[in-house]
Amino acid sequence: MPNLKFYPVWDLGVRWFHWINVLCILGLIAVGVAILNDKALGVTNDGKILLKTVHVWIGYLFALNLLWRLILAFVGSAYARWRAILPGGQGYLKELACYITDFRAGKPRQYIGHNPLGRIAVTLLLLLLLIQAITGLVLAGTDLFYPPFGSWIANWVAASEVDPALLVPYAPEMYNEAAYEAMRAFRKPFITVHYYGFYTLLTFILIHILAVVVTELREGGGLISAMFTGRKILSETPADLPDKD
Repeated sequence: MPNLKFYPVWDLGVRWFHWINVLCILGLIAVGVAILNDKALGVTNDGKILLKTVHVWIGYLFALNLLWRLILAFVGSAYARWRAILPGGQGYLKELACYITDFRAGKPRQYIGHNPLGRIAVTLLLLLLLIQAITGLVLAGTDLFYPPFGSWIANWVAASEVDPALLVPYAPEMYNEAAYEAMRAFRKPFITVHYYGFYTLLTFILIHILAVVVTELREGGGLISAMFTGRKILSETPADLPDKD
């Protein structure tokens, strides 16, 4: 019978971030797919505005939740901070090589926090989430004239006789045609990044889920349950135990 020990790892703030993030992403995917297929679904302009409004409000929660996680990376518990997330630091490459070798041999090292390979994955996921949040906020301004950039966009594109504060989507009679076309050119790269970022993020999420399941089966430790309980259950001395030296 292995000598199992409990190790606290994910505090309440990290766990709340994780599950709010999951729900936001599921909502954003569902509404985003409907927006992308609006013509096939027969969505009217009013329906499209409603879909985009819902998408933006979920996006606000997503962005605020992500901001909270970034703050925790500076002030949170030990395993929530940048030094436990970002790949790098003294001995990191050696540790990564040893982890991969042991994993292939069927004797993977156990970690309280992210293992060396997981740190790369989490960093990439956070970067993709940040890109989606930033580009989404820009598009919220160009599509619906919503904060934080909507006021600036509205002042840019409003016709001279129109109050920018009264601007509404899909109302070309309210826009200065030349300014609107210039705005559309400005927003195009943000749309491209947001569009392909969506599919990239979706791919990485699927890889993340697969990696978590495989790691759980190979390493044990309650990797999945830890995101509910905040604790891992390990049978060996973890490689990242602070006082292991």
